[in-house]
Amino acid sequence: MIADFAATDAPRNPQALECPAVKSAVKTLSETRVKVTVEVPATELKPRLDAAYATIGQQVNVPGFRKGKVPARIIDQRFGRGAVVQEAVNDALPEFYTQAMRENELTPLGQPEVNLTELPMSDGQDFVFEAEVDIVPTFDLPDFSGIEVEVDPVEVSEEDVAERMENLRARFGTLVGVDRPAQDGDFTSVDLTAVIDGEEIDSVTGVSYEIGSKTMLDGLDEALTGASEGETVTFTSPLAGGEHAGREADCTVRLVSVKERELPEVDDEFAQLASEFDTVEELRADLVGQAEQGVKFEQGVQARDRVLDRMLALTDIPLPEALVTQEVDSHLEKESRSDDEEHRAEVEESTRKAMKTQFLLDALVERGNVGVEQNELIEYIMMTAQQYGMNPNEFAQKIDQENQVPAMMTEVARRKALAEVLEQANVVDTEGNAVDLSELEDADAEETDEMEADEAEGDEMEGEEPQAAAPKDPEVVVHPEEPDVAQDPEETESDRVEAEEEVLTDLEAGDDTGRSSRDAERPEG
Repeated sequence: MIADFAATDAPRNPQALECPAVKSAVKTLSETRVKVTVEVPATELKPRLDAAYATIGQQVNVPGFRKGKVPARIIDQRFGRGAVVQEAVNDALPEFYTQAMRENELTPLGQPEVNLTELPMSDGQDFVFEAEVDIVPTFDLPDFSGIEVEVDPVEVSEEDVAERMENLRARFGTLVGVDRPAQDGDFTSVDLTAVIDGEEIDSVTGVSYEIGSKTMLDGLDEALTGASEGETVTFTSPLAGGEHAGREADCTVRLVSVKERELPEVDDEFAQLASEFDTVEELRADLVGQAEQGVKFEQGVQARDRVLDRMLALTDIPLPEALVTQEVDSHLEKESRSDDEEHRAEVEESTRKAMKTQFLLDALVERGNVGVEQNELIEYIMMTAQQYGMNPNEFAQKIDQENQVPAMMTEVARRKALAEVLEQANVVDTEGNAVDLSELEDADAEETDEMEADEAEGDEMEGEEPQAAAPKDPEVVVHPEEPDVAQDPEETESDRVEAEEEVLTDLEAGDDTGRSSRDAERPEG
């Protein structure tokens, strides 16, 4: 949702900090913004000027001189000293800026506003520039040991168990054709076309869609309900994104086929088909246990969120207002809702909380010197790959190519820092019972395994067509996403180890894992 903000509780030095060659001084403009003045002596900049003369000499044609052999005074006469200074400054500025930020223990947020106050337009002149930039704020980090929070108790209702049983039946149901008008819950195959002002925007054929799922165009459910196989229905619907976002499109849908899901009877035969149990009673007892684990997991998540909320309430963290506004505007523009003031308020609130959370957790990482082991990073990468329905090896290659490994290391460190606070928290339910958060990880693992099993077993439905998902294309809203890749239910421990080794090999092949997510941003030259 928002950019990655690295935080630190290291103190800033408000005075000028001298280094062997380059001097820098910091002026605090606010709790989250500074002006850094950097003075570069002529002797320090001279190698950059010499390199600039050489570069320009290779690029220009001057009568009487070979390329690369044009004297500096001739370049100044023909093209001006300013061109040389510009070349040198563009090359040197990012390095001197980054050096000043590191020496003054500042972590910048975004690109700085740079003002070139003194340029070396003649030999012997120094180079001076100022850079204003938002920075990660410094703040006092309280002692979070012994935080007390209250959560909901673990209660498994008959409705929870019945819902799990129905979901299991649905996974092992079959789709059969029907000779009647379509109704809510039916699975259809449709051809769909969208037109604006007589121009066809897009069309698809043979798309699978469950009536009532509301995963495609607004009005599609109403158009299909009551239609018969082979019938064509027209309706209007606003487009969700792209250059035609918000405009009404004339849509035509042809109902190619209609099927309904037939569910198996709940008996011992079904228990043997859908599980490792022989009787319905054993299956139901297992579902009760699954439901209890699910509620425990939700309870643990609730405890984590409330502990984090309590931590935020105890910590005064200033935010860079300009950056908050930038993030909110960007979010609303992507949604084409810039004029929705009510939604703007909601987005601003969530953005502020997200920023404060990142600053807080990064400060905890810094204070606790929290490190990330290689196996922890691999585990997180594999878990994230599953969430995206990607092969872990391919996912690892992708994040390495996009230099996202440092960001993932930062996220793992944040999770570890928060987990350490959770271990020391006092959590009770509303009935006064102590809650053991050590069960959270086990419940999380079981929930994950259950979801993977759901995906895998769902493919076993005889004759079932894939269900259409939410539109993927921002403008052409009639296109469904490709279905997620289900994990192989027969995956063994050796398969998992092999996958981890492949991920490790890909990570070791790149150099990105050694780069810190706290590296200062370089200004544009």
